[in-house]
Formats: sequence, structure tokens, C-alpha cells
Amino acid sequence: MNAEEARHVDAVLRHMGLPGVVAPQDPDNPAGPWRVYDHADPDTRRDTTADALVGLAQAFRAGRPLPPLPREQPKPGPTRGFVIPPKSD
Repeated sequence: MNAEEARHVDAVLRHMGLPGVVAPQDPDNPAGPWRVYDHADPDTRRDTTADALVGLAQAFRAGRPLPPLPREQPKPGPTRGFVIPPKSD
């Protein structure tokens, strides 16, 4: 999952009361893949992504509703593009 998807997974885990810390697989590369861990320390953490997915599936089977997704964050910085002037007749 990427950083945006990780934000959604984190919100769902918290809403459902499930344990887990969503963090980048490589702490030095937040643009890379993200996983769910038992705690935040990158040196001693254990990947619990599969356990988190099982917990979510059990919560849904129990009938707990899915929380609303967090609002999308605006993208920082200017947007670049081209302006094509209309053709003059």
C-alpha cells in the first residue's frame, strides 16, 4: 500500500479498535510500500499486516460498520501545465 492508502488503513484500524501501527516498510523511503506493524520502532517491530486483515474481516463478519474514509489532503505546491491559446481566425 502507498502512503495515501496507509492513511485510510490506519483510520479504519483505529475506528475498529484493532491494534497496529501503519508505517513505511523502509523508514527512509516514505514514498515506498507501507505495512502494518505491532509498534513503531523500526529496529524491533514485527509485520502484522496479515493479522490486521484477519481482524478487519472478523469485525465485518460481526456486523461492525465501516467508518467513513478520511478526507483527502490537498496536494502541496503548484500544479504545472500548459496553456494553449485559441486559434485566431
